[in-house]
Amino acid sequence: MASVQWHSRGRKYESEWQGCHLEGSAVDFSDYHPLKAITVTDSKSRRGGRKGSTSSTSSSCSSVALDPLSSMLDGTDPLSLFAAASETPTLPHSISAGELGRKRQEKEEEVGLDFEPWSSKRGEILSRFTTTEKLSINLFMGSDKSKASSPSSAVSEKVRTRLEELDDLEEGSQRELLNLSQQDYVNRIEELNQSLKEAWGSDQKVKALKIVIQCSKLLSDTSVIQFYPSKFVLITDILDTFGGLVYDRILAMCADPHPLPESFSADEVNDTAKETCLNWFFKIASIRELVPRLYVEAALLKCNLFLTKSGIQETLQRLTAMIRGIGDPLVAVYARAYLCRVGMEVAPHLKDSLNKNFFDLLASFRQIHGESVQNQLGLQRVEIPIYLTLYSPAIHWILQCVAYRAPEVLLTEMMDRCKKLGNNALLLNSVMWAFRAEFVATRATDFIGMIKDCDEAGFPKHLLFASLGRSLSCADPPESERLSILNEAWKVITKVRGPRDYINCAEIWVEFTCRHFTKREVNTVLADIIKHMTPDRAFEDAYPQLQSVINKILPYFHDFSVLFSMEKFLPFLDMFQKDSVRVEVCKSIMEVFIKHQQEATRDPVILNALLHICKTMHDSVNALTLDDEKRSLALLINGFIRMVSFGRDFEQQLSFCVEARATFCNLEPVIIHLIHTVNQLAMETRRVMKGNHSRKTAAFVRACAAYSFITIPSLTSIFSRLNLYLLSGQVALANQCLSQADAFLKAAVSILPEVPRTISIEGKQRSSEPFFLEFINNFLSTLLVVPDHPEQGVLYLVRGLLNMVQDYTWEDNSDAKVRVYISALPLLAAMSQENYLYTIPKVDSNETLYGGDPKFIAEINKLCETLIGQVLDHLKTLGRDEGVRRQGGLAFSLFGCLLAHGDLRNNKLNQLAVNLWNLSHKHGFCETRTSVRTLEYIKHQAQLADMSHLSDITARLSLQSRA
Repeated sequence: MASVQWHSRGRKYESEWQGCHLEGSAVDFSDYHPLKAITVTDSKSRRGGRKGSTSSTSSSCSSVALDPLSSMLDGTDPLSLFAAASETPTLPHSISAGELGRKRQEKEEEVGLDFEPWSSKRGEILSRFTTTEKLSINLFMGSDKSKASSPSSAVSEKVRTRLEELDDLEEGSQRELLNLSQQDYVNRIEELNQSLKEAWGSDQKVKALKIVIQCSKLLSDTSVIQFYPSKFVLITDILDTFGGLVYDRILAMCADPHPLPESFSADEVNDTAKETCLNWFFKIASIRELVPRLYVEAALLKCNLFLTKSGIQETLQRLTAMIRGIGDPLVAVYARAYLCRVGMEVAPHLKDSLNKNFFDLLASFRQIHGESVQNQLGLQRVEIPIYLTLYSPAIHWILQCVAYRAPEVLLTEMMDRCKKLGNNALLLNSVMWAFRAEFVATRATDFIGMIKDCDEAGFPKHLLFASLGRSLSCADPPESERLSILNEAWKVITKVRGPRDYINCAEIWVEFTCRHFTKREVNTVLADIIKHMTPDRAFEDAYPQLQSVINKILPYFHDFSVLFSMEKFLPFLDMFQKDSVRVEVCKSIMEVFIKHQQEATRDPVILNALLHICKTMHDSVNALTLDDEKRSLALLINGFIRMVSFGRDFEQQLSFCVEARATFCNLEPVIIHLIHTVNQLAMETRRVMKGNHSRKTAAFVRACAAYSFITIPSLTSIFSRLNLYLLSGQVALANQCLSQADAFLKAAVSILPEVPRTISIEGKQRSSEPFFLEFINNFLSTLLVVPDHPEQGVLYLVRGLLNMVQDYTWEDNSDAKVRVYISALPLLAAMSQENYLYTIPKVDSNETLYGGDPKFIAEINKLCETLIGQVLDHLKTLGRDEGVRRQGGLAFSLFGCLLAHGDLRNNKLNQLAVNLWNLSHKHGFCETRTSVRTLEYIKHQAQLADMSHLSDITARLSLQSRA
C-alpha cells in the first residue's frame, strides 16, 4: 500500500444535523386500542449470493383474528377459566347439606397461620429451663420371655395372654440410670425415642408400648423440679412419635378395599382397622398408674376417628376429668397443656374442653401455696418466684389455645375469675400474653388495678407490666388513659433493682412512650435508663436491649433535629462501648436518616451529630474489614454527604467537604463522592453566577480545582484517578480556569503508563483494555475544545497522549493501540474545520487561536498521515492466517473513518479507501449486512451536490463472500 497524503473533508455540521432529522407523520388514533385484534405483516426475503447483487423482498399480509391479549377482553383467558372452575366445585352426592355445613364450620375453625405452633416454643423451653443437678431415669421394661400360642387358642387364652403382657409392662426387670448430667439425660431420652422407632419397625409393638409407658411415668417425677418443663418437652416428643406410628398403621389397614378420603367418617372404616384400634385402647386402659395411662391415651386421641363420630369429644371430656386426680399441681398443669395440644391438633373446634381445662386449672390453683408444695420447695431449696416460672410455658399454652379466635367477652370472664383468686399474678400474666392485644389495650387500666393487687413476693410486678407493655406496643389504649398508664407503669419499672430485670421491662415500654408522647417523655425515659445502666457498667450485659431501644425510637422520630435535640440521646449512644454493636447502632441511625430525610439540611445540630456517627462507622474500618462491609459503610456516609447543603454559601459547603475528606480518608468511595460533590459545587457556582465571574467567584472555583487536584492522587484505583482527572479538567475548562484544566489533563496523561494490563472486578482478574480504550475516547473528545498552551507546541496534549499510547506495553496480539490511532483521526479532522462541532462559552478553542492557519492545518495533516501509516504497517503484520479476521475488522474501521472524515477527492486517499474495502472483504469475515448498508449510504451521499465524487468509489466497491 503506497503512502497517502491526508486532507480532512470540509464539514457543514448544521446542514448535516438538519439532514439527520426524521420527518414527522400524522397518526390517526381514532380507531386504535392496544388490545384490539392485530394485523400482522409477514415479510420473507430472498437473499442473493453474488458479489454485487442486492436482495429482493416479497411481502404477504395475513390478519390474525385472535391474539393473546385480546382474549382477555371477553374473560376467556386460562386464568379466568381456572378461577371460574375453582369457584364451583363438584360435590359428591353422598354428602348431605347438614354434613356439608358441619364440615365447613369445622374447616373455618381449623388452626391457621396466625396460631403459634408448639414447635416454635420447644427450643425456648429447652434452653430456658436447665439444671446442674444430677438426674436419674427409672425404667421397668418387663421380662423378655416369649409366649408361644397355638393357632387353636381360644378367645379366653388371647385375653389371658394380653393381660400377662400388660403385667410385664409394670412388673418386669428394673433398669435405673443414676447421676446423669442434663446432656446425658437428653441423650438417653433420644436413645429411647430411637429404640421406640426400631421396635416398631421390627414389629415389636408390645416393646414399643412398654417404652412409651415407662417414659410417661417419668412425668410423675419432680425430684429436680427446675428441669421439669424441659423433661415434659422431651417425653412428649416420644409420645407424639408413638401416636403418629399407631395412627399411620391403622390408617394403612383402612386401605382395603379402597383408601379412605382425607375427611372420612367412622362408618367408612373396615372392621379389621376398628378391632386393631380398640385393641390399643384396651391395652392403654389396663395401665395401672394414672399419669402414664392419661398421657398415652392422649397421644392416641386422633385414633378415635376410626371408632365413633363423637369419640374425640367424649375422650377429651373424660381425660379432662381424669387430670383432677393428679395431686401435684405442676404435673397436672403440664398434663392439661398436653391434652390441649393434641386437642388443638385433632379437633380445634371443640372449645368446651379447652375452656374446661383452664377453669379446672383455676380451681386447683390454690394448691400451689399448699403445704405439700411448700415442703417440696423447701427440700429442693427452690424459691416460690422461681417455682412459679415453671408454670409459665404450660399456662401460656393453655391460654393460647383458649384465646385463639375467642370473642372479647371471654377475656372479661377470665379477668373476673382471676379477680376472685388470691395471688393471681401468674395467671394474669398468661392472660395478657394469650389474648389479642386490642382486647388487652382497651382494658389496660383494669389490668393495672389487678396488677397492683398482686403479691410482689409471688410473681414480680415488673414482669406483669412487661406483659402489659407488649400488648400496648401493638394496640392503643383509650387516649384519655395513656398518661396515667405510663405513670403507673414507670413507678414500678424505675424501682426494679436488678439492671437486667430493669432493662428487660423498660425496653418494652419505650415503644409505647414514643408512639403516644413527645420528645420530653422519651428523653425522661432515656435519662432513667442511663441512670440504671451506667453504675458498674451494667450496660455491657444489656447491648441487645439497648439496641432494641434505639430501634424503637427511630421509627417515631424522622425529624432528626428533634431527635438530636433530646438531651439524653447522644449520652445514651455513648453506652455502646463494644465496637461491633456501636457500628450496628450507627448504621441503623443512618439508614433511617437516608430513608426519611426529604430535604437537604444545614442544621448544625444534625450535622455535628451525624458527622460523629459517620466517623464512628469510618473508624471501625481496618485491614480485616471485608469489601462488602466497606461498601455498605461508604454508601451510608455518601447518603449523609448528599443531604448536606449550605445553599448559596459555597465556601461553607467547600469547608464541609474539606472536613469530610479528613474524617473519612480510609473509605475510597467516600473520597470519590466528595470529589464529585466539589465538581458539582464549582458548576453550581457557574450556574448561579450565570457565567459572570467576579474575582471572588474565580478564586472559589480555583479552590475547588485545588481540592480535587490534591485529593485525586490519594486514590488507589487507577481508573478512578483517570476519570476524575478528566472530569475535574472538564469542570475547570467550563469555568474558564484554563491553567487548572491544563494541569488536570496533563496529570491524566502522565499516569497512563501506570494502567495495569489486568484489573480485579468482583474478585476476578479482567483485561483492562476495554476500560482503557473507553477512557482514551472520552479524553480525545474533550481535547477538541482544549486550547493549546502558548508556551507549548501545537497539539501538545494530543501528541503527549499519542506518545504515551505508543510507549505503553499492550497485551500480546492486541489491536488496542491501532484502534486508538483510528479514534484519533476523527478528532484531528474535527480540529481542522473552520467551525468546531462544539465549544465552551467564553473559552477560545484552537479554531479561534489559529483561525484556520495553514501551518496549523499542515501539522494536523502530517499527524494524520503518521497515524495512518502506523495503522497500515500493523495491517501488514496481520496477513497471516491467524490474523486475517482482525485485519479485516481494522481495515473496515479505517475505511469508515476515511469515508466520514477524509477528503476522498484526493486520488491517493480515494485509492486507499478502495484498497481498505477490498482488504476487509478479502477473506469474507466482514458482516454482509453492514457492508450492504454502507454501500447504500455511500450511494445516497453520492447524490448530494458536493459529494458526487463518491460515485466513482461506489463503482469500484464490491461485495465478496467468504472464500
